[in-house]
Amino acid sequence: MIKLILRRVIVAIPTLILVSIIVFALQKLLPGDPVLTLAGEERDPAVLDYLREKYHLNDPMPVQYVAWVKQVMTGDLGKSLRTDVPVTQLIAQKLPVTLQLAAMAMVLALLVGIPTGILAAVRKGKLTEYGANVAALSGMSIPNFWLGIILIMVVSVQLRWLPASGYVSPSEDFWLSIKTMLMPAIVLSTSLAAYLMRHTRSSMLEALGADYVRTARAKGVSPRNVVLRHALRNALMPIITLVTLLFGELLAGAVLTEQVFTIPGFGKLVVDAVFNRDYAVVQGVVLCVAVGFIAMNLLADILYIVVNPRLRHS
Repeated sequence: MIKLILRRVIVAIPTLILVSIIVFALQKLLPGDPVLTLAGEERDPAVLDYLREKYHLNDPMPVQYVAWVKQVMTGDLGKSLRTDVPVTQLIAQKLPVTLQLAAMAMVLALLVGIPTGILAAVRKGKLTEYGANVAALSGMSIPNFWLGIILIMVVSVQLRWLPASGYVSPSEDFWLSIKTMLMPAIVLSTSLAAYLMRHTRSSMLEALGADYVRTARAKGVSPRNVVLRHALRNALMPIITLVTLLFGELLAGAVLTEQVFTIPGFGKLVVDAVFNRDYAVVQGVVLCVAVGFIAMNLLADILYIVVNPRLRHS
């Protein structure tokens, strides 16, 4: 397993380098000049020259890129052009918020999507399967921002069960934090549960039709053990891949939900940085997202070995 992990890490290094080059080059194509925004309304030429010199914006792009990579190698992601706050500090403030939201959404999606997919596969051709398919199609079709607004109007305004917006850290008040993040997590988990249900159903149908399942049934194994111990164990492989990719997307894709519920998370940080042309923040955030995706893929490889012991000897 250690050799597999090391091999995956080595393969990930060129990916990180390529992502950093692409991000560094594409953000230069953004319209406008960040120095003009920083200089204020007067825009004194001396101030403009000073700012460009301070942030190395007069250097050629390859020189700027090499200087940035050297900083990153030392753990320094630079400072925000707008607030002069270190990017690592901004990420440390915003990332835990989005991680909490993503974790809650993924747990809800797993609790709903996988059991529903198993049930739909076991009861193929019956009313249960049709109901599950309709629910999954609805979950994939409903926009997150619309569902969020409806939940706020019904659950918060009319019923007053949960807070409408805002964020409370778990260290301050654990249960209030859970209540505050529950509605956003439900909104995000709706489409996730739908995708998990469809993939789980497809994988389970394939597994239930395999020879080893027919053999287990012929030996008199109980239907419960056939489904959970034999079919599900082998059907989990594509589901693990989907879960890790979806969790990686949540880290950077919860922008609309965070905006609707006024959550100061990672997505809002990305949007503000792009609109303000804050190059250092954009670079640091995208790099963290890329590392997150690579870490999720590495976790998927490890889970493959845990779920399927045959891979340990391959």
